[in-house]
Amino acid sequence: MVQYRKPLFPWRPATQDALEKALKTYVTDPAFPCVGAKSALAKGTLDVIGCRDVTSAWDDVRIHDELLRFAQAYRDDPGLFRSLAMVFEGPEDLSEKAFETALWERVQSLSDKDVWRGQSYDDRVSSNPDSPHFSLSFGGEAFFVVGLHPHASRPARRFDRPTMVFNLHDQFERLREMGKYEGMREKIMTRDEALAGSRNPMLARHGEASEARQYSGRSVEDGWRCPFSYSGDDA
Repeated sequence: MVQYRKPLFPWRPATQDALEKALKTYVTDPAFPCVGAKSALAKGTLDVIGCRDVTSAWDDVRIHDELLRFAQAYRDDPGLFRSLAMVFEGPEDLSEKAFETALWERVQSLSDKDVWRGQSYDDRVSSNPDSPHFSLSFGGEAFFVVGLHPHASRPARRFDRPTMVFNLHDQFERLREMGKYEGMREKIMTRDEALAGSRNPMLARHGEASEARQYSGRSVEDGWRCPFSYSGDDA
């Protein structure tokens, strides 16, 4: 388990601007494969929140506040291609396994806060991380998480700061209904293959395998068990 540490850096008002600029520059790189993130940035619907330390619970209440706000904003105006990114100042030296541990510790803490605040789990998905229908839920909306960090083995997940990008599950379902999901998925995978030299073995469609295996970006081994456990009523 990653030990709790005091924040690496004193918080500075300029930090938000610097982290937001860094992520948006990363997404605009022509080689970056995720066309959904590029669309969100172009539409001004990529929200970026600067945070301190991904191995610390310091910002968890604030992050959960943002997730609740984001979920409600989507219900009020359900437009496509919206993402909420939490960009942490550090640590910048985490291995893939250490980042994976930190990511799931943040996820567990955020989910526990969702339960504590009386939020219901999105009944369109499962809270069981072993289920092929698993997704996280915050504020009653299902989310898929994409982890980025400096030492990711996949180039598309390699970013200067530890980052957790929260994407709404409902957007993927709407793309399926519009007949656009498969084409977009193939485009992303083709671009990722061009960047990395191979296709990401962790990618699977919702309903085929648990998406939990994809969150950290590490190629997890056979027999890997997700450390997440929902603390509310079964969903």
